[in-house]
This record gives sequence, C-alpha cells and structure tokens, in this order.
Amino acid sequence: MSISKCVLIVVILLCNASISLAQQKAGSLKLKPYSFENSKGEKTAAEFGTLLVPENRNNPQSNLIELAFVRFKSTAKNPGPPIVYLAGGPGGSGIGAATGSRFPLFMAFREIADVIAFDQRGTGHSKPNLACYERFSLPLDVPPSREIALKELRANAKECITYWRDIQRVDLTGYNTNESADDLEDLRKALGLPKISLWGISYGTHLTFAALRRHPQSISRAILAGIEGPDHTYKLPGNIQQHLEDLAALIKADAQIGKDIPDFLGLMKQVFDQLDAQPQTVEIIDPRTKQKVRVVVNKFVMQYIIGNNIGTTVTANFPAFVYRASKGDFTNPAQVWLNISRQGIGSAMSYMMDCASGQTAARREQIGREAKGTLLEDLSNFPFPGVCEEWNAPDLGDEFRSPLKSNVPVLFISGTLDARTPVSNAEEYLKGFTNGTHLIIDGAVHSDPLFLSSPKIKDGMMEFLRGQKVTVTRTAAPPMKFAPLVSSQSEH
Repeated sequence: MSISKCVLIVVILLCNASISLAQQKAGSLKLKPYSFENSKGEKTAAEFGTLLVPENRNNPQSNLIELAFVRFKSTAKNPGPPIVYLAGGPGGSGIGAATGSRFPLFMAFREIADVIAFDQRGTGHSKPNLACYERFSLPLDVPPSREIALKELRANAKECITYWRDIQRVDLTGYNTNESADDLEDLRKALGLPKISLWGISYGTHLTFAALRRHPQSISRAILAGIEGPDHTYKLPGNIQQHLEDLAALIKADAQIGKDIPDFLGLMKQVFDQLDAQPQTVEIIDPRTKQKVRVVVNKFVMQYIIGNNIGTTVTANFPAFVYRASKGDFTNPAQVWLNISRQGIGSAMSYMMDCASGQTAARREQIGREAKGTLLEDLSNFPFPGVCEEWNAPDLGDEFRSPLKSNVPVLFISGTLDARTPVSNAEEYLKGFTNGTHLIIDGAVHSDPLFLSSPKIKDGMMEFLRGQKVTVTRTAAPPMKFAPLVSSQSEH
C-alpha cells in the first residue's frame, strides 16, 4: 500500500472518530436486541440499552458517562409505566440481580409493564465501572484493631482514588445519590415516558427517596424493600442490639440448639471478654497459597464478623460461630478473618455514595450514645464514617436527609429479623406517605427473603403494581434453620 493511501485512511479514520465524538451528547440513547441469559442458562428476548449522561451536572464541562440497562418488554396488551429495578449496596448491579434468584419476579412483572434492570452509575455494565483493584493486606499475626484496619483501608482507598481521579480523570464528586436520581429522570425522558415506577431494595430505596424528592411528578408508584431512608445510611447500635435480643429468644426456643445456648447474649459477652483479655492465635491453611498461616483472633475480629453479617442469611450461623468459640475452637473466625484480610476493598462508587449521603448531627449523636451499651458497639457501620476522610465526598446536607412527604403510592416491605434495615425504618418514613402500605414479613432477614420467603410477597407486589389494594400486609418467612453446633467448617 502506498504512503498516500495510508495517509488517506488515517485521515478518514480521524474524521470518522471526530464525527462520532461530535455526536456524543448527554441524552444520547442506544437500544439493541439482546438475548438475556440468567444464572440457570435460561434465555429470554430483551433489549440492551445505553444512555449518556453528565458525570457531574454541576460542571458545564463535565465528562459524559454511559449508563447501561436491560429492558424486558411487557406481555400486557396495555402496559403501565415501566418498572425500573434499583439494586442495593450501593454498588450492586441491577442487571446482575436479574440473572439470579429474582429473575422470576422480573418475568412476572412483565404482566403489568416493561421491566428495566438498571445499572446505576459506576456499577455493573455502566461505564466507567468504579471497582477498586486494591486488596486488604492486614497483618495476620498481630491483634487487629479498628485503628489498624482503618489505617490500612484508608491507604488502599488513597490508591483507588489516585487511579480513578488522577489517571482515569473520573470526577468522583459526581457519584452521589442526587446525581443518580437525576439519571433516572434522564432515562425516563430518553425513553419518552410520561412516568416510571421504581422497585428498589436496601440502597435502592435510599435512591428512590431521592428520586421522589427531586422528581415527584415522574414517579407513578414504588416498591421499597428493606428501607434505607434519607438519614439511615449509618445504622443505629440500638437496632442491632434489639436484633441480637430477638435472635437470642429464637435460639433459646429452638428444639435443636436451645438447650446448649439458653443465653446467647451472655455467651457472646463471655467470648468477647475472654478474647479481650487474651487473643487467640490459630494455625490454618491459606486456601490461596496452600501454606500454613497463623491468624490472631480477638474481640475486634468477632465483633466485626458478626456486625458485618448481622441481619442477613448468615445470621443462622451465629449460634454455632459463638458456641464453638466458647469451647476454644476459633478455626471458623480465623478462616473468615483471613478471607476478609485479603479481599478487595470494594467500589469507589460505593464509598462516594455513602460518604456523600452522610448523617445528621442528631443521628451521629444517637449512634455514639447507643454504641456504649451494646455488644457490637458501632461496628455494623465500620469503616464508616472514618474512611470518608480519605474519600472527601461533598456532603449532600441535611435537606437531603430531611423527612419526606409524598402522595405517590408506595409499598414498603420489611422483615422483622432484618437488622440492617429494620421495621422501624419503614415506620419512620411511612407517616409521610399518604398512599403508603406496609407489608411486614415475620422472620425475614435482609436481601432475598424480603422478596422470596413467602409467595404472598409476590402476590402483594402484583396487586400493588396493578393499582389494587394489597390484601395481605403481614406474612411469615419459614423458621430460621440454625447451623449445627458440632461442625467446625466455615459457613461465612
């Protein structure tokens, strides 16, 4: 090929690139047919969409970022406003959630409207995906502490910030819940929709509150499961302690393990006190290197593991976890702590979102006051808010965290064993919703059980989405099945 032809080709390519870049503007929407496959290999026809939005709407020169979503078309003759699924976390993928255990709900809701699995900014298939590539590297042979763990995490956070902000030129200050709420509004406009409905869980409910505050006329109705209100980002130690007391009552009444653990809270305190006085060193095999490692287990390790998993399906393992420790077997805590000490630190999106949402002074004071008299203190919030000093996210302010009033129909769903987003969270905000309904699930913990632990939950959601009265406002999950006390295998 001649030099002149090569030059011509380069010029054409550069011109095409310039034209392509010129066509890139906020609000640009692309849709294409897509064969969606769930985790079981089942396929269904769908559409894959991308939408360009400003990374930071307060900056006229903002970069554009790409939001991704999958739309499942409705099977109804006259479908209602599309239902947009908002994952929790923050940092969860809506598209990812649709591939898993909630896939049947996505399919069922098509009887009412299009269903959109949405990847919020910074997550999943959206670009950029702000995953941090750094991993913890906590020393295993010294007693860990809040201070040591926080110092390590802040050092790793600094590296992640440098990568995304300084190398990739990402405006991290654009990753907050208000910007995400405006993303939903831009999605609605780009799809040419008068209104959308929202279906959120955990952090997804936090985002829904922001959307209801900022764009109330755009929301037809909303389902909120596991309520994280505007001022609920940081959990109350009193709620966590109440959950432990409720759990202790269930353990005592359990026919299999109750006789061995008549006082679960007393047993926890006994183990904590023993470890506080004398940390334990455990020798285990590192599954990555296949080499023996020595892991120190102390009170902080036990508090952190329980606090990080409380109110989830892992709760069923707590009695065995504590019981074996009381008998001198710390293998399980050592295994879990080894995994924690080597895992990734998470997502820049997640840290920025939570740090920006923050807490009111009253909430901060309440957490500090309640933490002093509880078994887990405030470790259910760790590493927040301390890690936020590194991320330096602009605070959204108390107006963002203020009570909300709305006449939009909302179905609140809560589980009585969900310590992360307890029933009281929904009750606090329900009073501001004139068309609010509360469905309570006895015995349900956080995440999947809020949707899947009883067929009546789906029935209630379908009634609500059809605009009908929800006929069941209380149901029950199956009784919790506690792990046996005798095995020493890791269940975390």
